[in-house]
Amino acid sequence: MSATWREHLVPDGNGRMRISKHGSMLTDAVLITDSEHLSKHSDDRSPEQLCNTAEIPGIVGNAWAMADWHFGYGFPIGGVVATDIESNELGGAISPGGVGFDINCGVRLCSLDIELSQIDTKVLAKSLAQQIPAGASSKGGVILNETKMDSILSEGAEAAIDIGWGETQDLASIESNGRLEPDEWNIGERAQKRGMKALGTLGSGNHFLELQVVDRIEDKEAAAAYGIREGQITTMIHTGSRGLGHQVCSDHVSYIESKYRKKGLKWVSNDWGYSLSDRQLASAPIFSKEGQAYLDAMRAAGNYAFANRSALTQRLRNVLRKNLRIDGTLEVVYDVSHNIAKVEDHVVHGKSCKCCVHRKGATRALGGDHPELATKFSGVGQPVLVPGDMGTASWILAGPKSGANDAFSSSCHGAGRQLSRTAARNKVDSIKLRNRLENAGIHVHAKTPNILSEEAPEAYKDVDEVIRLTNESGLARPVARLRPIAVIKG
Repeated sequence: MSATWREHLVPDGNGRMRISKHGSMLTDAVLITDSEHLSKHSDDRSPEQLCNTAEIPGIVGNAWAMADWHFGYGFPIGGVVATDIESNELGGAISPGGVGFDINCGVRLCSLDIELSQIDTKVLAKSLAQQIPAGASSKGGVILNETKMDSILSEGAEAAIDIGWGETQDLASIESNGRLEPDEWNIGERAQKRGMKALGTLGSGNHFLELQVVDRIEDKEAAAAYGIREGQITTMIHTGSRGLGHQVCSDHVSYIESKYRKKGLKWVSNDWGYSLSDRQLASAPIFSKEGQAYLDAMRAAGNYAFANRSALTQRLRNVLRKNLRIDGTLEVVYDVSHNIAKVEDHVVHGKSCKCCVHRKGATRALGGDHPELATKFSGVGQPVLVPGDMGTASWILAGPKSGANDAFSSSCHGAGRQLSRTAARNKVDSIKLRNRLENAGIHVHAKTPNILSEEAPEAYKDVDEVIRLTNESGLARPVARLRPIAVIKG
């Protein structure tokens, strides 16, 4: 299949290209791209991965890759695949590789009732760097006992609020109100141990806390509903479930992959009769013992991530209250997940389907009439948060004003890498990059020496182009562009 996907590639309307079903694919695959965007990808592995995802048992609709697609574990980052959970007695498949190792990695956007002229950005950035725990370790995190950990795993953001790490009014502005619903929240001892000291920490890699200024408003109606105005200061928090989520994924990937054996060019599970081209796509029927165990543990880890972003928001509030001599009231605009699998109702080829939607590096983009959304988003659509790179911009998009887009109500989640971490380290000098950003008025604090090179603007796609394609393809529309002024990284 790897040599043939381009032979089956055809234009599919504005901002879309379709890879027709071939080989072992059960459905077509759709890339959010155009010929110009596609020509910039020298690495063919991501579309190959997308074609492989179209083999997952029980798949319905198309396999999708959002405009920020790039190579990942099993699934491409930016991949969206839905399976019919009622397709047979055990239901369609669920794949840990379709969620990723940082379960419920996501983005929270907060607005402040202040403008750039009212703050000393350099002083505030320094204070944030001192007070926001960042880096690969869990140093500085909230210490949880077993009782508090159980509450976090079962109740998510609300449990964080109960122990003083969040505020109740935030819940209405969090996806799923900050709580997934595990049955037993049964995760391994090692995963729990990794989470007991890490709550309220950013982590490393591409995670960050960023101060921004609203650079441009594209949709005045949606911006007003979101409480966003030009010149306003916002803060974006990007992190997930830390070591706890990584351990949960590792445990279940290892166990489910052990059910597969190589037969010719395929990986086959005799237990379920599954046959896949890539072992990293190892899947289990959603109602099998293995599928249910993963789904439950994933939801518990997802709750930890919601609680983690809540705790970081409270740390941010504490810094603002201490440092600002003016009213710096902070409101949560929205909090979205982008590494998660959710059971949702969709219409596929004119028929209702209860689907398990895998979003790996993709976010929901619900319509303004969706019952899960708060009333303030009615007729406007869900806020879709798209971090870019620390030297350019991030974006707020909106889901449809009503109804759903045809990508299972999904949209892009970021700019998307175009250089590997190794290639970026080889190409970019961290010291020169820091000076360049400072000269552009962007104050950067990073705990890890190599992280600036790895996360350099040139390591990422042009976020404005990603937004253009997302808009042209009808998945989500632009609302506001946010320019970075200070960045805290691990």
